[in-house]
Amino acid sequence: WAVDVNERALGLCARNAEAAGLSNVRVAAPDDPAIPGRFAGIWSNPPVRIGKAPLHDLLRGWLSRLAPGAGASLVMGRNLGADSLHAWLEQEGWSVTRLAARSGYRLLQVSPTIPERTRGDSR
Repeated sequence: WAVDVNERALGLCARNAEAAGLSNVRVAAPDDPAIPGRFAGIWSNPPVRIGKAPLHDLLRGWLSRLAPGAGASLVMGRNLGADSLHAWLEQEGWSVTRLAARSGYRLLQVSPTIPERTRGDSR
């Protein structure tokens, strides 16, 4: 599944997958009802420019769709807040490991550490 709000990005992804002979790639907008409820993994360059609160909401929603034992790989620019996102994810109860840091980018591996029902609960 390739999910994006940008129709042009979805079109380019579909064409690239076809050119590579990948018949199992499905492109979809985030609100597509065909998108499964659980994912074996998520790979993302999060849209940090949408703002901190919307980004946090987006990540809460998508990361909560990880299947048991699954994880997410996030790539993000250091100057765009990768280190503060790392800290926020840990505060939310996720296990975060910085896999790499190079040329101003961070590659973060994110996996659950606590039950979903308590993640993001500020009580």
